[in-house]
Amino acid sequence: MWFIAFKFIFYVFFTFFLAHAISLEGFNRGIESEYSEHSLTEALQTLFVLISAFLFLYAFYLKQNLKPISLSLFALMLMMFVRESDAYLDKFVFDGAWQTIVSIIILLMGTYLWKRRTSISQAAIHFSQLSSNGLLMCGLVVTLVFSRLMGRGSFWQSVLGDEYVHLRRVKNIVEEGTELLGYSLILFAAIELTLYCLAQRKTQPSTDSSMD
Repeated sequence: MWFIAFKFIFYVFFTFFLAHAISLEGFNRGIESEYSEHSLTEALQTLFVLISAFLFLYAFYLKQNLKPISLSLFALMLMMFVRESDAYLDKFVFDGAWQTIVSIIILLMGTYLWKRRTSISQAAIHFSQLSSNGLLMCGLVVTLVFSRLMGRGSFWQSVLGDEYVHLRRVKNIVEEGTELLGYSLILFAAIELTLYCLAQRKTQPSTDSSMD
């Protein structure tokens, strides 16, 4: 009971931090705010994705019968991290580098899952029963669907009319802020899965200690 209350309080304060972090650029730069790829909001998105990736990778190490799911989630986060870093990759590596890297990750992950296709169904059923699954689904829907729809230029042009050119930052705030919320839900899912795997490892150390 106390642990549940603690998690709730932690998530509340974490969300409070998010809202404050998003507003910082607005308070500091006022009407000069852009919420571009170099903003704190964008940096936090990248950080959350990276932390989530390593937490899913840690869960892969901890829990034997969730390995296909944990590694798949790690690969997904890694691809999202690469996508978030597309501007830097195009500039410092080569144009289209992120597509190439993502394709390689998909190929490697597909090979891994194909070799372990008999255990995927059981792992997916197991994961579907965990709280991490619900948080993950919500995070992915908010990040990949809702934030994109809320950031449609046609919608904001319809609402703002001729002022859209001058008030594009409003669209950016809504889109990037919503996307950051989605990434935070994914981070919560990674935390929940890691905590679950740690708890299971303590009760079943012998069955989950080996690497696949």
